[in-house]
Amino acid sequence: MTSRLIPIEKLPHGFDYPPEFLHVVELGILNLEPWAVVRNGAERMGDLRERFPNRRLVPFARRIDSDDIACWDISKSDKKIFVIHDYASPGWEQRDEFSEFNDWLRKAVEDLIEYEYDSGII
Repeated sequence: MTSRLIPIEKLPHGFDYPPEFLHVVELGILNLEPWAVVRNGAERMGDLRERFPNRRLVPFARRIDSDDIACWDISKSDKKIFVIHDYASPGWEQRDEFSEFNDWLRKAVEDLIEYEYDSGII
């Protein structure tokens, strides 16, 4: 399961995935529609660095129904989660902010319930 994560040697110096995030991944919770753990995270991290050079974003999840990416921005905090609208103009990219991973996870579960209801799955 951890093969989806950015390899340790490609992570920014001094950044480690929070244990609560690693625990969720080890449990195999990789998809909470509309959120899914990012594939090719190292590549996405490089793309984000090009588009938003003033931020040091480490992506971990993306919304399948938009260009939103959940990231740590280690230039601001190693704990906070920032939801970035990829491809937005710099300065207009930030959609949401969470104090820690578990706060984002609660919202992702709420999004899952809403997404399933709105799409007619349940």
